[in-house]
Amino acid sequence: MTSIRHNDEILDAARDCVLAYGVRRTTLTDVARRAGVSRMTLYRRWPDVRTLVADVMTREWVRVVEGLDTSDPVRAVVAGVRGLRGHPLWRKIVEADPELLVPYLLDRRGATHEAVLEVLEPVVGDARRARAVLLVAQSFLLSAPTMLDPVTLDELDDELAALLEAYLG
Repeated sequence: MTSIRHNDEILDAARDCVLAYGVRRTTLTDVARRAGVSRMTLYRRWPDVRTLVADVMTREWVRVVEGLDTSDPVRAVVAGVRGLRGHPLWRKIVEADPELLVPYLLDRRGATHEAVLEVLEPVVGDARRARAVLLVAQSFLLSAPTMLDPVTLDELDDELAALLEAYLG
């Protein structure tokens, strides 16, 4: 996270605006006001709200991943899925602006994917396995709510753990 664009006060203000209004209703003016900076300060670093929000998402979700104990890869992945699923920014985006996630599902890897792969590769042994684990975890993160009733999220997370145990041995 060494990019010149990263400024915690501004990213905090953007996160707070997204949590309050959603991405579509957040403006750079709102963020500038909340951060106590000029709009031009923001425009020098971010061309638009979506770019700023992408940096906020990366920062917030990488923090979840960085806090995981990877000594047990299965537990770490399940904890990461739970942590992201419960993260207020994740919930707000899924509820209000889910289309923001589509490019990261269909077109390209994002910075968060790269950060997760950096953590997973040494823990699971190689790039192929890390990518497979990430894809499985991502599907449980995104789609588990569609599979509820008669099962719970906890039960699905147990199944994720069982899948990963069988795969990672």
